Amino acid sequence: MTMTVESIGADMEAANQAGDPPADTLVSDLIDNGEVDGVNGLFRTIGTLKQGQDLSGLPPKLAEFLKEATAEPPGWSEADVKAAEGFFDHHHGEASMLQGTVGLIGTYLSPTGAFTLRSTGRLGGVDGPGRRLAQSSRLFIGMGDRGALRNGTLAATVTKVRLVHASVRQLHKKSGEWDYAKWGEPVSQKYTVGAICVFSVQILEAMKNLGVHVSDEDREGFMCAWHYVNHYLGTPEKWLMPKDVDLVDRMWRTEREKEWKETDDGKFMTKQALKFYEREMVPPPAYDPFVAMIRKAFGDKYADMAGIPRNAALDSGAKIASAGHGLVSNTFGGVFGGTAKKTVGTNPYDAVLGQASRAFNKVQEYALKHDKDDQPQMHQELGDDR
Repeated sequence: MTMTVESIGADMEAANQAGDPPADTLVSDLIDNGEVDGVNGLFRTIGTLKQGQDLSGLPPKLAEFLKEATAEPPGWSEADVKAAEGFFDHHHGEASMLQGTVGLIGTYLSPTGAFTLRSTGRLGGVDGPGRRLAQSSRLFIGMGDRGALRNGTLAATVTKVRLVHASVRQLHKKSGEWDYAKWGEPVSQKYTVGAICVFSVQILEAMKNLGVHVSDEDREGFMCAWHYVNHYLGTPEKWLMPKDVDLVDRMWRTEREKEWKETDDGKFMTKQALKFYEREMVPPPAYDPFVAMIRKAFGDKYADMAGIPRNAALDSGAKIASAGHGLVSNTFGGVFGGTAKKTVGTNPYDAVLGQASRAFNKVQEYALKHDKDDQPQMHQELGDDR
C-alpha cells in the first residue's frame, strides 16, 4: 500500500522500529561466526564488491544475500530509467554537489541521524565529515553515470551502503549503549526514508531556491532515481518512497516540520563539514560565497538550525554574483564529469554553482584515494574520536 500525506506520520512511527532483517541477520552471522574479521573486516569485504563478479570466493551467506538483493524495484520500467537519465543529462554536476553539501548537512538536522553519525566512531567524529562525504560521493556521482541504472553498477553501490547500515546497527546493538526506547532502531527504515527525501525533493527545493530551473519531467526523473536507490537500500515496499515527486514533496514537508530540529550534535557535524569543504573543496576566496550559496539553498530557517553562518558582506544576489565571477578558475580541481551550469547568465548563483560543481571533483578523487587502505574505517566501539 502506497504511503499518503495522511498516513505518513503513522507509517514513519512504525518504520522507526524496523531495521533490515535480511541484512542484519547476514552481518550478525558473518561477524559472530568469524567469517569476516569484525566490523572493519566486513567493510573491507563490502568495499571489494562489484557488479557481475564471481561470488564463489565470498562467504556463502554473503554470496546468497547478494544474489537475492539484485531484484529490481516492483514496477520498474524503461520509462523510469529514461526519466532518471534525462535529469542527470541536464543536472548531474550541480545535483551531485548539492547532495554532497546541502543533502549531507540536511541529514544532520535529524536529531537521531546526527547522534548516530557522531557516536559511531570516525564516521561521526573529528574525521567524520570528510570520510562521510568521500563515501557518499561515490553514490551521488555514480547515480548520474551513463548506464548506471541499466548495468547494475548503481545497484551494487547501494547494496554496499545497505550492508554498511546493517553493520552500524550491529555495532550499536553490541555496544549496549543505544537507547532503543528513545531512538528506535539504529539506522531505522524511517532514517533511510528520511534520507531519501533529503537527497531528492529537498535537493530539488534547494535548486529552486538557487534559481535553477528543473523541468517537471526532470523532477520526476530524479525521484525515480531515488526510488530505485530506496529499494536497493532494503526498504520494504510498504515504506518505499513513490516515484510521484509531488506526493513525496508533500509528505516530506509534513514530516520535515516534525523531524528537523536544532541540536548540538547537528551543529557540531555541520561545523566539521564546513571545515572540510574549506580545506578540500573551496578554499578562500571561494569559501564565503560557497557558504552563502548553501544558506540560500536551505533558506534561513533551516540554515540557522544547522548552524550555517550568515555573512553580511554577501547578503544579496548581486554581491554573490560579483564574488562568484571573480573566483580564479585554478582554485578548483579538475573538470567535473557532469554537465554543471556555465558560469554565465542572469542567475546570481550561476557562478558559484558552476565553480563548486567542478570543485566537487576533488571529493571524488578523495574517495578513490581512500579505497587504497582499510576504508571505510569504523572503530569497533562507540565514540566520536574527539
